[in-house]
Amino acid sequence: MIHLSTRSLALAGLLALVASSCAFARTRTHEPIPAHSVDSLQVGDSAQRVTEVLGAPTEVVQLGKRSAYRYDYTEAKRTGLFLFLVGFYNSDSHQDRVWVFFDEADILTHVGSTLKAEATEYGMPWSDND
Repeated sequence: MIHLSTRSLALAGLLALVASSCAFARTRTHEPIPAHSVDSLQVGDSAQRVTEVLGAPTEVVQLGKRSAYRYDYTEAKRTGLFLFLVGFYNSDSHQDRVWVFFDEADILTHVGSTLKAEATEYGMPWSDND
């Protein structure tokens, strides 16, 4: 039978505190896309007005004489818990994406958006972020 002294237990507790840690991190790619900015766009707006409202696009795609601008914003949140040699990790990532389409005269014809980056959450390593 092993008998541990109070000193040994205190040392083991201190070692557990020193050897364990947690971490939080957030990564953002590009600039956030405010929903009110997307909602302010109207069919018939010029390409110049769209870039004044949303800024420079992430990508410009030529579609024959027409064009499309893609805007992206991604937010990722990560948490980690490390106990001695065992680590637990969780990551949640959501993206905002906006496509705007122009005719051959650079007049806005269509806007499509999915704005989900705001739903990104920190979570415990064993939780499932939906």
